[in-house]
Parts: sequence; C-alpha cells; structure tokens
Amino acid sequence: MTDYSDNRYFKLFEKQKANQFAVGRTHYKERLKKLKALQFALEKTYKQELRDALYADFKKPQLETDLTEIYPVVDEINFVASNLKSWLKRQKVDTPLALLGSSSWIKNEPKGVCLIISPWNFPVNLTFGPLVSAIAAGNTVILKPSEMTPHTSKVMQAIVSDLFNDNEVALLEGDVEVSQELLKLPFNHIFFTGSPQVGKIVMKAASEHLTSVTLELGGKSPVIIDDTSNLDKAVKKIIFGKFLNAGQTCIAPDYVFINDSIKAEFIQTFKTTLKAFYSENPSESDSLGRIVNQKHFERLKSYLDDASSRNASIEVGGVSDEKDNYIEPTLVFEVSEDSELMQNEIFGPILPVKTYKVIDEVIDYINSKEKPLALYIFSKNKKRTTQIINNTRAGSTCINHNLLQFLNHNLPFGGSNNSGIGKSHGYFGFLEFSNQRSVLKQHTLGAVDLLMPPYSSFKQKLVDLTIKWF
Repeated sequence: MTDYSDNRYFKLFEKQKANQFAVGRTHYKERLKKLKALQFALEKTYKQELRDALYADFKKPQLETDLTEIYPVVDEINFVASNLKSWLKRQKVDTPLALLGSSSWIKNEPKGVCLIISPWNFPVNLTFGPLVSAIAAGNTVILKPSEMTPHTSKVMQAIVSDLFNDNEVALLEGDVEVSQELLKLPFNHIFFTGSPQVGKIVMKAASEHLTSVTLELGGKSPVIIDDTSNLDKAVKKIIFGKFLNAGQTCIAPDYVFINDSIKAEFIQTFKTTLKAFYSENPSESDSLGRIVNQKHFERLKSYLDDASSRNASIEVGGVSDEKDNYIEPTLVFEVSEDSELMQNEIFGPILPVKTYKVIDEVIDYINSKEKPLALYIFSKNKKRTTQIINNTRAGSTCINHNLLQFLNHNLPFGGSNNSGIGKSHGYFGFLEFSNQRSVLKQHTLGAVDLLMPPYSSFKQKLVDLTIKWF
C-alpha cells in the first residue's frame, strides 16, 4: 500500500475521505441548501469583490464578469435546484424475461473524493461550475484554481472558507507544484479544465490510481461562413465571440473559413463592426480585456511575428503594448499552414482567415486536424449545414452563432479525444461526478435457479430454448 504521509495535502485528503459517506448520504434538500448559499455569495456577498478581482487580474470588463463568470454558475445552480430530486431517484429499468422474478434499477451514487483543477481564463465559472455538479452528486471536493489569477483565487478562497468545512470542500491556492502534489493522491475523480498538453499529464497521473477523469480541453475551433449567410450578423457574432475575454476562451473561434467570393466584403464589414464595438482605438475601450500576463502576451506576439515573417497579411489590427499586456483585435490572411497561428490553439485576440471555393475543401481540412471542441457554421443553406455536421467531428456545434451552446444546460458540454474526455453541465455534469450503480433484486424463484448443477439433458434443453427465444 502506498504511503502518502509525506504529501503535505494528505491530511486534508484523509479528512475528506473519512467524511465522504456522511456527505454522500445527505438529502437533496441539504445539497441544495449548500448550493443556494453559494449562489447568494456570488450574487450578493462577494459579487463586487469578484468584479474587482477579475479586473485586477486582467482588466475583465464588469459586464463580462457578470455575464461569463457569475451568471453561468447561478444558472447552473437554478437548473440543478429544479432537477436534483428526480436525478437522485432510483431509475427503474426493464428486466429481461430470462430473469423473470427480478426487478432492476440504477442508483446514482457519489464517486467520493474529487479534485477540480480549474484554469485562469474564466476562474469563477470554471471552478464553481464543476463544483455545483460535484456537490449535487454528493461528493467531497478539493479545488485548485490557477495561480495566474491570484486576486480572483483569493476571493474564491474566502467564499469557500465562508461556506464550507474543509472536510467537505476546500480550496488550495498556489502554483503548479500544488497541483503536482495533489495529483499524487488517490482521488475518486478528477475534473480538469485546461490545455491538451496538461490534460495528458493529468490523465497519466490519474492512471496510477485508476481514477476516472473529466478533461475539458481545447484546440482549434473553426468557423465556416458560406455565401448564403447574413454577413453583417455573422461578423458581429464572430467578433463578439472571438474578442470576449480578449480571445482567451476555449470555445472561441480560432480560425475562419470564408467563401472566396465574399472576402473583400468580409474584411470591410469586420473593420466597420470592430470600430463600432471597440472604437477607433480599442486600447481605450472599456469593453476589451487584456492578456492575462506577460508570458502569454509574449507568446501571442511571437505568433504574430512568426506569421509576418511567413508573409501573412495583417488586414486589421496588429498593434501591441507590452506594458499593458495589450494586443489589438487582429485579422490575418494568407497565413502559412506551418505557422504558429495555424499549428497551435491561439487563445488570444488574433483571428486567421482562410478562403475556400467549395465546401468539400473545408470539410477535408477540418478532418485532417484534431477534433475541435467547437465548430461553428454560418449559413442559410440547410443542406450544406447538414453536410458539414454529418461529415465532420466536434465536441459541439453552433449554427449561425458562437459560444451559446455553453449556456444551454440541457446540452452536454465537452470535447472528443484531443479536445476532451467526458461531459459537463446540468444532468451530464451530475453524471460525471456520479457512479451509475446497477442493482438487481430477485423476488421469487427464477429461471436461472433451475439451471444450477448437476447439469442434465433437460436443463440443456432449457438453455437451448432460452438462447433461441429469450
């Protein structure tokens, strides 16, 4: 048996492990009481502190904080509150005739002690969102938010300490070493949101204990605009989706395919709309955030420099300010396929654009890459839209908009392979933190009881009849 006593978080883990069955036995009303307390903290007690913290971390506009950080968690809690009672009921299932005399059902039970490792880009949403599902399912939880948004982590630490005992929910601040130490412990489930590269590390660590994982990753999410789309509306929606959070969104449009016939119109519409959204000088706009830190600023700047060195054409933007971690919303054409912009998830306010003549070119290109977390289609042509969906693979798809699929808790959210494993939100998030335990109860003598040894020719005939008819 592995000795974890030298792990500085082992005592906390053991406290939650010892308490997991008491938490797992809680009534749905007790769980909702905890979730409603979290909702009140987000909507009332700590709302302004969270707004101030996110602005301090990377100048996130207040409206974006309310819309993308607080609202999704509150909406998740409300959705759970309306459905948790039914989710926790035993789910009766049919029992085959061969097992006559029995009844069967599924019991959704907690997985146990869970670890949630969350990223910096939406620290409140992507920390407390999974926590809602974990609490609803009856688990104990250790939260590890990103060290890159320290002001926000501090406020979240205060919220968790205020609402929960650490033997049920605890939040640990700190750098990557904290995550490394936590990943050594035998959690029952790990929920990680971040890059595919780190996701592989998490999955490898989880495999040491055969721990189940949910990996919400990312990748390069494409946008397709055909010649039937309403270009004005499409561009507005794409600019909103791409430059929300300064492009630091896992499901943000990563690159755009436009029909060759609308290239000039697309560029002009983009310029006009960008100015309307963020003024002549976006650096002075109160509606545009900043890159989270200097490291990521330098990464994005190097992507632009690399593209320029390969003869890419910057049609809009390109201005940057190292002192403010600012990169102007940027539109790039003629981007080399081997450039950093096309090889890596951008995660910033830079949008490469490719042109196409026939839709098969686009489908072939998308299928030559890793499966994206999201794929967006702007088209009025239903047949073409169906063709794209039926001939590609993606974690999610939104037609004639982008990002909105994340906000529908009736939809599972997550990727496939390189873009993720498992799903979250609503019932799907609840299931991710639950074990679907199968239960069969025998009430009377059944057919199987007649087939026990010693075997005979008569029993063989019964088996033959069972195979043929049941």
